[in-house]
Amino acid sequence: MLFSFTTMLLGLSAFTSAAYLHDRQNGARPTPSGACCVAATSLKQDACTSTSGAAGRCVPGGNACGGALSCVAQASLVCDAAIIERGKSLCRATTANGGIIDGANVITSLSQAKVN
Repeated sequence: MLFSFTTMLLGLSAFTSAAYLHDRQNGARPTPSGACCVAATSLKQDACTSTSGAAGRCVPGGNACGGALSCVAQASLVCDAAIIERGKSLCRATTANGGIIDGANVITSLSQAKVN
């Protein structure tokens, strides 16, 4: 019984820590879930959960979100650790033909992205 209790306690602790870290990544802002991030609240590079349930980031473009940032799964992003945006590596959604979506623009290199 002691082993089971300890295992449950460690599991709960890990789950709580993971949830805390995920929320802390966005400061006091909510962690979006779905195709779009929270309009007028989410910032570029905020952590989110995509429609597939995968971890992602809020980026400009990628989904039809009516001006709000899109929540794009990590697997569909291209990132550059050498370029920092809002304290994290710069990431943008990719297109089917290898382009990079930067808002309304399709660029060929992350060095062309509008960073703020």
